[in-house]
Amino acid sequence: MAAVPESHTGWTFITSHARVLAAIADNPNIRIREIAAHCRLTERAVARIISDLEKDGYLSHTREGRTNTYRIDPDKVLRHPAEAGLSVASLLSLLVRDESERTGTPATHTQQLVDTTGQ
Repeated sequence: MAAVPESHTGWTFITSHARVLAAIADNPNIRIREIAAHCRLTERAVARIISDLEKDGYLSHTREGRTNTYRIDPDKVLRHPAEAGLSVASLLSLLVRDESERTGTPATHTQQLVDTTGQ
């Protein structure tokens, strides 16, 4: 079993749910173990967050063999009244680093997700 990632002390602006969603937007075939390492969460916490996001319709997945492929609903509106009218795509456009900026390669699924919603 993998060690628990080193935790961050103090508060942050972005919730764990948003971080997990951004990691999935960056790679729809990402594994829970990789999300946990990236977000500095336990695998159990990531699984619980994915379950929350699926239950509320922000995320769905299909399974092929041992691989999950996640699909984010970019048009789903954020839950908190202060973000009324703001879509998931708007949030992800702020959180997910464009693949071309990060690696100098053409944009992938993440950029397409944002582009198809007009953001």
